[in-house]
Amino acid sequence: MKPRLQKTDRLRRLVEVIEDDPFITDRELACLFRVSIQTVRLDRLELGIPESRERTRRLAKEATNKVRSVETGEVIGDLIHVKLGQEGISVLETDKDMAFRRTSIVRGHHIFAQANSLAVALVDAEIALTGTATVKYLRPVKAGERLVAKAEILSRSGRRHVVKVTTKIGHEDVFAGEFTVFAVEEPEGYSEDSRRGFN
Repeated sequence: MKPRLQKTDRLRRLVEVIEDDPFITDRELACLFRVSIQTVRLDRLELGIPESRERTRRLAKEATNKVRSVETGEVIGDLIHVKLGQEGISVLETDKDMAFRRTSIVRGHHIFAQANSLAVALVDAEIALTGTATVKYLRPVKAGERLVAKAEILSRSGRRHVVKVTTKIGHEDVFAGEFTVFAVEEPEGYSEDSRRGFN
């Protein structure tokens, strides 16, 4: 069993760990450093580091501003990183409202929706639609678990994009999918004004 780190070493490591994994929770940090959650909170305050949800919100705001194919409320989960036409990451905090009451297992359509909306968000177009999806659910997800979906565009041919999405809890894969997403041209007469009519 390793001895606890001195405070100065712990603060230095805390900064490194949060930079590496910005959505790590205070509870996870407390376990990692073998200190109380309150100690982690005090350390974060001393360093001026916001809590996990606020860090995620900030990353989501930055990433969402880059996306063209979906609007802020249309992405399922928090989009925390995006390079249009290349890759992206989203985080979904699951809760009991997403799960079956009897088992607390999250319904599959929530997991699929996170992956699908991330795949669509990566396509650098005003309108992008999913054509096909091949998916595998690798293990049940319990309410309260945090889903981290990572997507990358594998290939592009004209308007057709093949996007691979892997969703993890910690280091464990729970979902894998390959989505074919098409960039669609706006039909004639279909303007920003007419789009607002569908809200």
